[in-house]
Amino acid sequence: MNVLIVEDEKHTAALLKEIIELDADFLVAATLESIAEAVAFLTKHQNKIDLIFLDIQLADGHSFAIFQYIDVSIPIIFCTAFDNYSLSAIQNNGINYILKPFREEEIHAALARYKNLVAGFSQKAINPALPATAREKNYQESFLTQHREKSMIIYTKDIAAITIEHELVQLYTFGGERHPLLKNLEYIESVCNPRQFYRINRQMLINRNAIRSIEPYFNRKVVVRLVIPLAEKAIVSRLKVAAFKEWLEKGS
Repeated sequence: MNVLIVEDEKHTAALLKEIIELDADFLVAATLESIAEAVAFLTKHQNKIDLIFLDIQLADGHSFAIFQYIDVSIPIIFCTAFDNYSLSAIQNNGINYILKPFREEEIHAALARYKNLVAGFSQKAINPALPATAREKNYQESFLTQHREKSMIIYTKDIAAITIEHELVQLYTFGGERHPLLKNLEYIESVCNPRQFYRINRQMLINRNAIRSIEPYFNRKVVVRLVIPLAEKAIVSRLKVAAFKEWLEKGS
């Protein structure tokens, strides 16, 4: 499995590479030092990388800026000296959060966790020999959210959109209500029926039934007009426009 390291401390990057490659299942494909280098590399080679080790504070800013320039679908292990970015890490593909100075066993444990995740997804892969009814996944039918002192059940069919606003996940119902969700968007996307919900960008998952129309938008993107108002425009990332239109037509 190919690993990308984004770390501006040369000694730390070299140590990390040495520890990672002690595991014969992993090879460090590249070591980068900045946001600019990471964006350029991932734009061309994201499909060749299986896992990223990412420092948060880089020479040219916080590494979360990478996700403003490119949609990253690769699992990330954050390795940083800062302990106050764990929520942002979770919301940006984070599967582990290791504080510097790290210990060798922490890196090996993180790699083992990644391999377990990969193995788990592989075991859940659809067996083509099974009948269609057996292949159908049981998607989550409801979510728990908090309102003052009460826990409330929101049924998935009643959710029009789910968004990230100020680093917090919020769900919007068809009735126009907004509720916080203590889940990350990656998890929510994985348990919602993909025929019904589509992740149009890093910040937003929308229900097919909430779509009123789509219109051209700046830089070959499209904006989705929904039946309810949201805090932010529902803009489909340029790279997802073709797949989104196909999803609208085919329902998958």
